[in-house]
Amino acid sequence: MKKKYLISVIPGDGIGPEVIREGVKVIEAAAEKCGFDIAFDYYDLGGAHYLKTGELLEDNVLDSISKSDAIYLGAIGTPDVKPGILEKNILLKLRFYFDQYINLRPVALYEGVSTPLKEKGPADIDFVVIRENTEGLYTGAGGFFKKGTKDEVAIQESINTRKGVERCVRHAFEYCRKRNKGNKLTLCGKTNVLTYAFDLWERTFYDVATEFPDIETDYMHVDAACMWMVKNPEIFDVIVTDNMFGDIITDLAAIIQGGMGVAAGGNINPEGISMFEPIGGSAPKYAGKQLANPVAAILAGGMMLEELGEHDAAALIEAAVIKALSQDFKGTGAGKMGLSTSDAGDMIAKYAMQQMEKI
Repeated sequence: MKKKYLISVIPGDGIGPEVIREGVKVIEAAAEKCGFDIAFDYYDLGGAHYLKTGELLEDNVLDSISKSDAIYLGAIGTPDVKPGILEKNILLKLRFYFDQYINLRPVALYEGVSTPLKEKGPADIDFVVIRENTEGLYTGAGGFFKKGTKDEVAIQESINTRKGVERCVRHAFEYCRKRNKGNKLTLCGKTNVLTYAFDLWERTFYDVATEFPDIETDYMHVDAACMWMVKNPEIFDVIVTDNMFGDIITDLAAIIQGGMGVAAGGNINPEGISMFEPIGGSAPKYAGKQLANPVAAILAGGMMLEELGEHDAAALIEAAVIKALSQDFKGTGAGKMGLSTSDAGDMIAKYAMQQMEKI
């Protein structure tokens, strides 16, 4: 009997529906080639839906999504909605509700993709960032005192628990061992200034490290990590860090791997429902113009299949992307591919159907 998967799809705003359409196309090709069934349930969530209905993410929608095997997200965001509303009430709500405590960001420069780093190539830019995804500054703890006055005080607190830190760190060690590339895990923090939060992180990191004697450990301040990521990215294998620092350094990582058009990520609950997305955002100025690069969304789909255990399907999607990028794309920026969004998806889907013999 064929395996069957149900995927909740949130196309979202801006270019989200366009790139997700191509991702679904490629996922369906991979499923057909590898012999499993996949079905998609679509949910109209995001800025446009909120402006039309006043709804964000209702409990009945969460209940429905809970019946799926994974979530495939396009992008959430529109300039017509005040910043923070959609992020807090849709994106963060999904992460917290499904306890997606790991944010996984592979950072790989593929052949045929240019990087702004001089004299660096695919062998130099190949690492992974694992970011704690449900704590830190993103919990929303804090508030205002005397708001709107000259004496206003704003407090935003970073919440870090031993449980939250340890499960993230442990996952990073396990991932590093499974990746089996450099077998080196770097803790990225700021122990010289954030002396409470990162004292907890550092102690937990080295406590867990005793269980992984085969993994080399390293520590680096976040500002130094940013410098070395530009100067010598080849020194990194797997990086583990907190929510805020991870958010920042993965955008830097996206640029050195070729831009937002090829940067994909996963919000992972290893024991539950995970969510996968291109990290570039909704880019409303490109919406509806067939200029957006769908590669990040397609790679996110491949990550989703990998997490579901469909390793051959994930591998053939990545191989198809690499072939298209090296042979057919003129660039990775929006409007610079030399292909329309749908043509790029068609090409990668075609290559995916041809790749199985080489996996």
